[in-house]
Amino acid sequence: MGTPEFAIPSLQTLLAGEDQVVGVVTQPDQPAGRGMALHAPPVKELAAADGVPVMQPATLRDPAVLAQLQAWQPDLIIVAAYGKILPPFLLTLPPYGCINVHASLLPKYRGAAPIQWAILNGETETGVTIMQISERMDAGDILLQKALPIAETDTGGTLHDKLAELGAEAVREALSLLKQGRLVGRPQNDAEATYAPRIKKEDGRIDWHQEAISIERRIRAFNPWPSAYTTLQGKLLKILAARVQPCRASPLPPGTVVEVTPGSLVVVTGKDALSLREVQLEGKKRLPVEEFLKGYHLSTGLVLGG
Repeated sequence: MGTPEFAIPSLQTLLAGEDQVVGVVTQPDQPAGRGMALHAPPVKELAAADGVPVMQPATLRDPAVLAQLQAWQPDLIIVAAYGKILPPFLLTLPPYGCINVHASLLPKYRGAAPIQWAILNGETETGVTIMQISERMDAGDILLQKALPIAETDTGGTLHDKLAELGAEAVREALSLLKQGRLVGRPQNDAEATYAPRIKKEDGRIDWHQEAISIERRIRAFNPWPSAYTTLQGKLLKILAARVQPCRASPLPPGTVVEVTPGSLVVVTGKDALSLREVQLEGKKRLPVEEFLKGYHLSTGLVLGG
């Protein structure tokens, strides 16, 4: 059971393995693009190309879903970024239950956006957890964990891809241990749990009163989606890459442009400054800041977001 790109490496691992994938459950096709044409989830495309039966229920509580799953007779259900909470009757359907590939070292970052929140909070390490699914969200027993350092240059996109591959490794290892009778769960410590709520588009708006390091983390965490953004002379300006530039406290309002050179655009923040490296102005393509400044004249004293 899975839907987006994150689930692809895990499904590829299962399809290449010795066990039969008897069926795939994924989300319904969704409208996307300017024409709002229906697009199939990545997991559906991969499963269909391999000849695996695919089910796309709008709700898991449809009796037809249970009937089909019973017909498939799965020994185990593996979930990776499916996007819906499994009802209790599904958790006990397969003899070995349902296990989930979660993109954090639980109990840290339970919830929908563990990758972005790990970067936002300045974590230096994250990983994946294979957990037994319980009725409480992301609170089931931990079966296996694999850690991964977070690089100072990691974005939400690069860390997503690394964790997707690590998740596939963890799935392969978990299946091997399960067959050996060595996959043993341990309860999570709820007192150590943190929550990673779903990211909304408006979360990308930059508050220049924050410290430069916090804004830089937001820029990386929300690249590629929803992107960190501000406004420039009334137009939306996405900031896709930036670097913290330590400086003395400035009397100028946060968001003020304090340096403009052919290859540099520096903005003062609540603490230190931020040197913008890659931007995208509303209606334009993304550009390195030196290319952007060739076509857009800026001067010091301009306030972004104001």
